[in-house]
Amino acid sequence: MKNAILDKIEKEQLKKEPLSDFSIGDTVRVHVKIREGEKERIQVYTGVVIARDGEGATETFTVRRISYGEGVERVFPLHAPTIAAVEVERKGKTRRAKLYYLRDLSGKKARIKEKRTK
Repeated sequence: MKNAILDKIEKEQLKKEPLSDFSIGDTVRVHVKIREGEKERIQVYTGVVIARDGEGATETFTVRRISYGEGVERVFPLHAPTIAAVEVERKGKTRRAKLYYLRDLSGKKARIKEKRTK
């Protein structure tokens, strides 16, 4: 009984149109809505997806990028109303579900091979 009620509430929280299909290792552009007073603008955050966690309305993904020589990671809720769009710039070829090892690498060692399609 409780599960049915929770499932119904969670289903209402999900986005109607799915965001573009992306996976771990892909380089993505996340368009985030930023509110400043009464104004609203869209800020683009570009980086590599190093993790996806959760399921349903609580699903999140972690994007990592290097900014001014410092590694910056940001966790985005997938179904949040602040996420306007997710564009895939590049498909990455990985053999891991989580790419936390990229935190210790720098330069060319931190590159991910591109997935080639026929």
